[in-house]
Parts: sequence; structure tokens; C-alpha cells
Amino acid sequence: MITVRLRPELEKALEVTAKRFGITKSELIRRSIKDYLKKLDKEPSAWELGKDLFGKYSSGKRNLSVDKKKILKQKLLEKQLEKNSN
Repeated sequence: MITVRLRPELEKALEVTAKRFGITKSELIRRSIKDYLKKLDKEPSAWELGKDLFGKYSSGKRNLSVDKKKILKQKLLEKQLEKNSN
């Protein structure tokens, strides 16, 4: 058994809604929790939300995370050489 404390306005809304549907407050709470938990199970994961974006702008290079320092040094060197040749 679980005991829940509600603000007075929420408890009143619960009472009014339960009466409107002809069920007890406990039954309304059980149904609400069940529906909420179902909704949480259906929410997409972060991967599902962004799967169409991941890898969209791929460089085609598979070594970027491993060789990042080496690649950066090379890019800076190329930029410096380009600058000096102008």
C-alpha cells in the first residue's frame, strides 16, 4: 500500500474527475499511473530521436578520434604553408 499527499487543489480535481467517471479516487489514480507508465515505455530513446542526423555529415575518415592531434597538426601546417606561399 502507498500513501500519497496531494495539494488540496489537486485532491479536489481528483475527486471531481473520479465522480465524473463514476469511479473511486483510488481507481482513477491506478489508471492514471498505469497510463503514465505505458507512455514512458513508448518514448523514443535519444538514439531513435537523432538517428537520421548521426553520421549525416561524415568526412569518410575512420581515424578522426584516434589521430585527431596528428590530423590537426597536418591541417595547421598546410594552412601555414598556404599562408606563406601567398
